[in-house]
Amino acid sequence: MNVSPSLAFAIALSCVASARADEPVAGTPIQNPLINYAQFQNIVHRSGEPRELHRMSEQQFLDALRETGTDTVVLDARSAPMYALRHIKGAVNLPFTDFTAETLARVIPDKSTKVMIYCNNNFTGSPISFATKTAAASLNLSTYMSLVAYGYTNIYELGPLLDVNTTRIPFEGTEVALR
Repeated sequence: MNVSPSLAFAIALSCVASARADEPVAGTPIQNPLINYAQFQNIVHRSGEPRELHRMSEQQFLDALRETGTDTVVLDARSAPMYALRHIKGAVNLPFTDFTAETLARVIPDKSTKVMIYCNNNFTGSPISFATKTAAASLNLSTYMSLVAYGYTNIYELGPLLDVNTTRIPFEGTEVALR
């Protein structure tokens, strides 16, 4: 079967056009029902004031640590290797990258449980286990917003920058055991 060059060109053009039919037009948002930036912005906007009211001083954090029980969880959202090196005594580890409704429910079954969070940017003096992040990328911010997005309502955050060598907050882990 012989196909004329003009027919072959028309068929090829048709294939290219149909292959690009699913491509978005420039300037048109790419839809993905599992990513909602507007909802994320809303959570950030409405969480600013409550977050600020739930930031704790070193003493408030220490007092709350003494009161921890089944109704309070100290959550460390850093990677498992960093948690193993040094973490606040009694904290549970769930790396931020592993947050899902199911994994959070295993660690914090009741969404009204008091959740206390901290991150790398709360501590100096331990550059390996608490490597400083850019301020706008602090893990506290991402952790707080994600917990709100998953429906948790009682989140508290360690506020100040503390030196691991002088803070009264107790640590455990392999880095601590070496000292």
